[in-house]
Amino acid sequence: MDAEYLAERALAARANAFAPFSKFKVGAALETANGKTYTGCNVENATYGLTVCAERVALWKAISEGERKFTRLAVATSSPHPAPPCGACRQLLWEFCGDLEIVLVSAEGRRETRSLASLFPEPFDRTFL
Repeated sequence: MDAEYLAERALAARANAFAPFSKFKVGAALETANGKTYTGCNVENATYGLTVCAERVALWKAISEGERKFTRLAVATSSPHPAPPCGACRQLLWEFCGDLEIVLVSAEGRRETRSLASLFPEPFDRTFL
C-alpha cells in the first residue's frame, strides 16, 4: 500500500469525526505490517477531557483485532498546514508502534512525511522501568 492510499483513507475517516465543540476534525489510518488498514476519527465530549483522538481510535481498533506490528500512520486534520499527533498520541504510538512513519495531511491537501522519532525525540518507554 502506498502513502497516497493511506492519506486518502485518513481523509475519508476525517469525514466521520464528531467535533461539535472545537470544529477540529481529524482522521487517521494505521497500516499494519501485513497490509491491513484501521481507521479512526476524533470523538469529542463536552468536557474535552473525555475526547478521544483519531490516532488512538485507529490504534485501539487494530489492537482489539489482534494486530501488533505497524508500519505507517496517516493523519488528516482540518488545519491549513499538516498537523502532528498530540503528545498523548505520540506516547501511545511510540509504545505500540515504535518509530513509525507518519504521513501528515492538511485540509488543503498539503502533505509531509515524518518519523515518529523526529516528532517525539526522547520518549519514555519500558526501557526506563
